Amino acid sequence: MPYNVTLIPGDGTGPELAAATRKCLDATGVKFNWDVQECGIEVIEAQGKIPDSVFASVRANTIALKAPITTPIGKGFRSVNVALRQELGLYACVRPCKTYKGVRSYYDKTHVDLVIVRENTEDLYAGVEFQAGDAKTAELIGFINAASTGKKIKSGANTTGVSIKPISVEGTRNISRYAFDYAVKYGRKSVTSISKANIMKFTDGLWYDETRAVATAFGAKYEDAKLAEGVKADPTLAGSVPSAANVVYMERLVDNMCMQLVQKPENYDVLVMGNLYGDILSDLCAGLVGGLGVAPGANIGPDSAIFEATHGSAPKYKGQNKVNPTALILSGKLLLEHIGEAAAAEKLERAVASIIEEGKFVTYDMKADRNDPTAVGTREIADAICKRMAELGVCRSIAIEMNPAPLEVAVFGRGHFS
Repeated sequence: MPYNVTLIPGDGTGPELAAATRKCLDATGVKFNWDVQECGIEVIEAQGKIPDSVFASVRANTIALKAPITTPIGKGFRSVNVALRQELGLYACVRPCKTYKGVRSYYDKTHVDLVIVRENTEDLYAGVEFQAGDAKTAELIGFINAASTGKKIKSGANTTGVSIKPISVEGTRNISRYAFDYAVKYGRKSVTSISKANIMKFTDGLWYDETRAVATAFGAKYEDAKLAEGVKADPTLAGSVPSAANVVYMERLVDNMCMQLVQKPENYDVLVMGNLYGDILSDLCAGLVGGLGVAPGANIGPDSAIFEATHGSAPKYKGQNKVNPTALILSGKLLLEHIGEAAAAEKLERAVASIIEEGKFVTYDMKADRNDPTAVGTREIADAICKRMAELGVCRSIAIEMNPAPLEVAVFGRGHFS
């Protein structure tokens, strides 16, 4: 039975990347029915919104592959990515950052294998903003200053913009559960919770309180036993989640985490954090392994999932058959894992890794000299990956179960498989 998948080609170089990835996924032998939905910047600007048909398609198919879409900086519509995540409840952003031999990096002698698990719907990216100079903003600032028992907004009421940072118990527990479920399923060694609780006591402080409650419910080992003192297991999870007895729970402040990742990334594994920190640290981690060109991504919710590269649409290269499709192809690998096609996922990743290591059929950005005339285009690297998969034949078994059920995706009050 073919899988019905929404395909969003995006804009800029997106359609080229989407075509290359679609070709590679079809070459795995898994059958797909592709439901193509146009949602590029031209379409959105013409309609003034994301077309309703896009949301309807993703809801119906439950799985989507999305190529990059341009988002104007400082003007126009809000990020399409943010809008899709919020409207579809895609609360878990998962971004693996892994060393592939042959990718140029300052850390090519260090095996980096990190997974960013980022809460997608809350924090400063929730979009609750008030513009400087608006009367309602001045009114809000006055209310905050009157209600606050501590710090006050001292800048001018008519010259200050305000963004609200909501962090909830439910949102934090949902993303923490996802991180521990992921760690257990894939045999990861640790989950590190990241915040800035020494400064933001009531939001990031809540974050640590709830990630500890989830860690305790999973039976994880605390790196620092003192953190477990007085912590009660989340009562909605206790006794109903798999044991994470082999997973170490750690905590790091976000600024210290940046330094730790630069100095010794091999000491970390699954990293769970809020929206803003996740956006920043996922790019940092991508830099450790060679850049956004090899950084895949997934956005998971209780009812649907969208798989996408973490980089932008690079419109200046549109139509030139030049850009590197590896990140979106590896996002396709995450898609295959999500639907339980682990053998096909492994075959695809092995082929990608082999082509990169060989270094012959790779795009200009993966050559030692970016002006190397032997660099190939978007279509050619996809062709090489497809050929390599055919040469690999039947996959060997891997450490995880070959056809595991997808991760259980829980939202408070309900829980089911995505």
